[in-house]
Amino acid sequence: MESIRNPRCFLVYALAPEGLPPAEANRLLNAYVADKSRGLVVFHDHFIGEPGGVAVFFVETEAQRAALRDPGPLAGWRVEVRPLIFSRSPAGFDEQTSFTLRTYRRADWERLRLEQRPRYGDPLKEAETAQEDVSVGEGAGEGRMGSS
Repeated sequence: MESIRNPRCFLVYALAPEGLPPAEANRLLNAYVADKSRGLVVFHDHFIGEPGGVAVFFVETEAQRAALRDPGPLAGWRVEVRPLIFSRSPAGFDEQTSFTLRTYRRADWERLRLEQRPRYGDPLKEAETAQEDVSVGEGAGEGRMGSS
């Protein structure tokens, strides 16, 4: 990563140490993602099963690249940071998503964006437990996307 000089998106893959409670792993990953010194976070999500998650950051400066390499709250985690080739900006990340859907599944990204989110499980509960929530009914699927 030291050889990267131009602005681009980076993928961060992070697995929590064994034994760390999922709720604490969720909190620590969110703290890493929230640190603005790492650049603009474009996407993030948490894993079901083994606590951890993934994030994509748009990074423009050497200071941001250094902050991205610094595990901060993820010290002791398995953290991989990889520069992306085609996602050279947030718009490039979006276009790569569209290209992948179009090319490999003949799916339209704009149409998919309009589809309703599935009405099962509670994503906030899943983030806190790292377990799939299969409940169906009132309130299911209504967890706030922005708080995970």
